[in-house]
Amino acid sequence: MLIGIDASRAVTNTPTGTETYSRYLINALIELGHAEHRFRLYFRVPPSPELFQDAEIRVIPFPRLWTHIRLSLEMALHSPELLFVPAHVLPVIRPRLSLVTVHDLGYLHFPETHPPGQLAYLKLSTLWNARVATHVLADSAATRSDLISFYGTPPEKITIAYPGLADTETSVHVYTPKEIKARYGIEREYFLYLGTLHPRKNLSRLIAAFASLPQNVMLVLAGKEGWHHTELLIQIRRLGLEERVLFTGYVDKEEKTALLRGALALVFPSLYEGFGFPVLEAQACGCPVITSTTSSLPEVAGDAALLVDPTSTDAIASAMLRIMNDPALRQTLIEKGLENVQRFSWKQCARTVMNVIEQMVQSMV
Repeated sequence: MLIGIDASRAVTNTPTGTETYSRYLINALIELGHAEHRFRLYFRVPPSPELFQDAEIRVIPFPRLWTHIRLSLEMALHSPELLFVPAHVLPVIRPRLSLVTVHDLGYLHFPETHPPGQLAYLKLSTLWNARVATHVLADSAATRSDLISFYGTPPEKITIAYPGLADTETSVHVYTPKEIKARYGIEREYFLYLGTLHPRKNLSRLIAAFASLPQNVMLVLAGKEGWHHTELLIQIRRLGLEERVLFTGYVDKEEKTALLRGALALVFPSLYEGFGFPVLEAQACGCPVITSTTSSLPEVAGDAALLVDPTSTDAIASAMLRIMNDPALRQTLIEKGLENVQRFSWKQCARTVMNVIEQMVQSMV
């Protein structure tokens, strides 16, 4: 069978969660299924030659509306038997069989955390995906439940396929924790946030919670700038935290791993996540985790994190103090975290997806 995959989101130089998902899952699918199936990957720009092996690479550049015009044209002229879109929206023209991943519906829970234009696009594109796809993959039970509740997607049309964590994402040792602290001028012990600086990540409450902590710790916010990030700078100045809160900007894999290994804990009090890769990345690096009681985060963290009400500044601050004052708790969370990450792998995710694909094909026979 010829399986087409929209791989356009897998080749960015600064990957976040969905781009990471796309890249690793595509490679895992090819490795799992290349003996029985052919894979054709569609790109807007050429990928690095070493990224994808045992697959046909199809580069189809187009300036705007690439999905609905250029990819649709490709589907009309040279259609695969099935199209899988792991990190974007299905084109208007597509094969009889189409599979799409819906990562989260957090924009419906917290619409105020998105710019109006982005909010409208997320609503329309996700509704389109849920309605027209032959089958839908969800990153978590939380996302599956939201699809059923908000969009009326039939439960039998949705399969949960938990993303994985590749060894290469946490095994790099370019920097030691001491070296990464020197690189960024981190002069004390520190708590770490990892991710885009976006209102849904609840960073204003995190900063407010941190302000109540003793002076001998820092807060490192590692991630690229998002919507309303300048408001965080204003808050930090108002609270007098300029010397204790550090922005690194986007960090690459090597820097991220070293920052996690050196942190007191990852603090990830997001209001909503479809999955939450930073939680697993931290646990795999032996970094304790403080995260939210909401959405998919308890699913992902298991019993290996301190779970807090993300709307309570006091709860976030209390958990950070517990980490500072209880070395035995830190060690317990580290040990449990290393166990928890074993539940997630790209190989298992690919097996689930491939089973869905084969069932879709059989249903059409």
